[in-house]
Amino acid sequence: MTFQTDLLAAIDIYFDAIHECDTEKLNAAFHPQSSLFDADNGTIFVEPIDSFSQDVAGRKSPASAGQALEAEVLMIDFLSPLSATVKIRIRAHQAVFLDHLGFVRGEDGWKIVSKIWHLEQTLEI
Repeated sequence: MTFQTDLLAAIDIYFDAIHECDTEKLNAAFHPQSSLFDADNGTIFVEPIDSFSQDVAGRKSPASAGQALEAEVLMIDFLSPLSATVKIRIRAHQAVFLDHLGFVRGEDGWKIVSKIWHLEQTLEI
């Protein structure tokens, strides 16, 4: 595998983790010291990965509700063979999110070290 193929595989783990609300996959995708950021309400919200993982564990998964996985990679910007920024869009129930995921590649492969997310839209169903 090339470093690009490995990165795409890591992104797929993230997609599956969110779609299935699978904290084992989520924790495999993220570096244990990573954090998530959002400013949709006008203030900066910061959440460590441990807190986010607990939130995900308590959710009903889109997969269990019969929702097909709707996720796409919009952009990959390689800063080097060891770091990249990935812009994705993913749907979870009626919420459609845009994420910027900061990845680094270490001895354990590609890991998300930061996530900036934005609620792009809420679908009416």
